[in-house]
Amino acid sequence: MTETVRPPEPRTYYGLNWEGLKTLYLKEVRRFWKVGAQTVFAPVVTTLLYMMVFVVAVKGAPQPIPGVDFAQFVAPGLIMMSILNNAFANASSSLIQAKSMGTITDVLTPPLSPLELLLGYGLAAATRGLLVGLATAVCNWPFSHYGVQHLWAIVYFSVMASLLLALIGVLAGIWAEKFDHMAAVQNFIVTPMTFLSGTFYAIEALPEPFETISHFNPVFYLIDGFRYGFIGQAEGGLTIGVIMSLVLTLFAGLAAFEVFRRGW
Repeated sequence: MTETVRPPEPRTYYGLNWEGLKTLYLKEVRRFWKVGAQTVFAPVVTTLLYMMVFVVAVKGAPQPIPGVDFAQFVAPGLIMMSILNNAFANASSSLIQAKSMGTITDVLTPPLSPLELLLGYGLAAATRGLLVGLATAVCNWPFSHYGVQHLWAIVYFSVMASLLLALIGVLAGIWAEKFDHMAAVQNFIVTPMTFLSGTFYAIEALPEPFETISHFNPVFYLIDGFRYGFIGQAEGGLTIGVIMSLVLTLFAGLAAFEVFRRGW
């Protein structure tokens, strides 16, 4: 009697598949680090150019916040802008490239749950955002000589910003069917919200209704809270910023998890 040969049963994981999660995370980190000159150092150069142009352009102009030098005012905004843009770019570009090249099956085939996929892509993108932010901060210091007033604000808002934009990047990467779709999100949503959030100016200088509208921009609270950690002054409410950033990050995480779970 011929014995029936059955395929091996899938491996059962209890809790998180830590080995798979670590592998996916390291894969994503090594992906952007392999081209570090493009993904890490190029944004730093861009930020330094912004610093040079704006500081020279507004030399002698009234200070956005009394008693705070313009270079010290704009530097935290530029650092946060680099964190936001790079966290979003890492997650979205990784997913759209994998779909376009047909290598997404290499990620979907292993026994990785929706939560593990979300954590792997999200944490790797947040890592890139924080690394670029740190490199930008170090390179900007000789030009602005900013100090640290509230370390908790710097840490909290930088982490929340990197996680939030990483999760939005995951959603954009899953939704986009081609690079044009991803570029549309970057150019028409992420970039305008970043530039129109008080990065280069105090929003109280804006005429109405634009000043009021700016208070509904979540990126404003991320930059304002982050800047508060350096200069000790904030335009908006810190409590609002803390709560809003946490709620939006949790909401984006739940949305990305649900998208992964449904197998979009």
